[in-house]
Amino acid sequence: MKLAVHTTSLELREPLRISRSVMSRRDAVWLRLEHDGALGHGEAVSSVYLGLSAEQAVRCLYDLAPALARLPDPQAALAAQREGTLLPARTPAGVAAAVDAALLDLVGKRAGKPAGHLLGNPFPEAAAVATARTIGIVAPDRAEQQARTLARRGFTVLKVKAGSADPAEDLDRVAAVRAGAGPRSRVLLDPNGAWTVARAEELLPRFAALGVEAVEQPTAAGAPDALARLAEHSPLPIIADEDATGYEDAMRLAGRVQGVNIKLAKCGGAQQALRICDALEGSGTDVMLGCLTASSLGIAPAVHLAHRARWVDLDGHLLLAHDPWTGIGGADGTVRAPAGPGLGVTRAPAAPGGGAASPPSAHDPTRYEEAPA
Repeated sequence: MKLAVHTTSLELREPLRISRSVMSRRDAVWLRLEHDGALGHGEAVSSVYLGLSAEQAVRCLYDLAPALARLPDPQAALAAQREGTLLPARTPAGVAAAVDAALLDLVGKRAGKPAGHLLGNPFPEAAAVATARTIGIVAPDRAEQQARTLARRGFTVLKVKAGSADPAEDLDRVAAVRAGAGPRSRVLLDPNGAWTVARAEELLPRFAALGVEAVEQPTAAGAPDALARLAEHSPLPIIADEDATGYEDAMRLAGRVQGVNIKLAKCGGAQQALRICDALEGSGTDVMLGCLTASSLGIAPAVHLAHRARWVDLDGHLLLAHDPWTGIGGADGTVRAPAGPGLGVTRAPAAPGGGAASPPSAHDPTRYEEAPA
C-alpha cells in the first residue's frame, strides 16, 4: 500500500464558543491509501485539547508508511488494526482513527461493501438516525433564534453548550432553546467539565426541570470516581466524555455512569469504538457517539456505527462553512450511512469562489504528497 497525505483548513460557519475555548477553524490531514489502483481515505483533525497538531499527524503517518507497505494487502492491515498490532502504542488516537477509516474505506471498496458491513452491521444503510446539533455559548435570544431555525429544518435533538461564569446564563439559554425548538425537542447539555461537583449538584435539578434529557461531562476531567458518585444521585443521566478517552476509561465507568461518549478521535477509530460498544452492552451504561468538528470524511466512520448508540451527536461537518466531502446527510437533522462501498463519501463541489478547504480531486498528485521513501 502507498500512503499519501494532504493538509487543509476547515473553516467554521461561525465561531463555536464552549466553556474552555472559542474555535473558528481546524486543520485537517487527509490520508490516502492506494492498493492495486483502489483508494481509501481517512481524516485526522487538529485538537489543542487532545494535543494533536496537523504537523504531528503528518509526521506520524509518514512514520507508518513503511509498515503499511510491507503488508500483503489492506485486509491484513485492517485485521492487524482491529487486533491492535498495526500501529505503535504511541500513535495518537486521532491518527489511528484516520488509518482505521482509510483501511475500512479501501477494504470496503475492494469488496464492494459498505464499511458498516465490515463493522458487523448487515444493513448499515437501512435507516436515517437523528443527530444532535450543537448550539454554542451564545446570548439566549440568539440561542432561541438558532433553535427555531434548526427545528424548522428538521432537527429534533439539540445540544446546548454550558459553563458560563454565571450559571443563570446557561439556564436562560436552555429555556430559550426550549422556547425556540418547541416542547417535542430533545435537549442535551454539555458544560465540557466546567462545574465543580457542588455546582453540578445544585444545577442538575434545575436543568432537569427545564426538560434537559442528559448532561455530558458536568465536572472537570481527571476525577472519574467523583463523576460516578455524582451520577448515582443525579436527576439526569450523566454521560462521561473527557473522562472516557478509550477502552480502559470506558470500562472503569461501565455501570457507574448512565452514558459514555465515544469519539473516534479519542479511542482510535471505528473498530475500537465497536469494541467499546460491545463491552458496554448490558452494563447499564449507554453509548453516545460524538465527534470533533470535521468534514464528512472524518464523521463517516462513526455514522456506520450510529445504530449502536442511544444518543447520536455527529454534527461536526454541519458546523463548517464548506464541507469538502459529502455523502452522510445531516442538513435535515438526520445522518445516514451511505449505501456505496467503503465509507461512501465523495468529494463535494468546490466552495463558492474556491478556497483552501476544497482542493481538486483526491487523485491529483500535486495536492497529495506521498510518504518519503
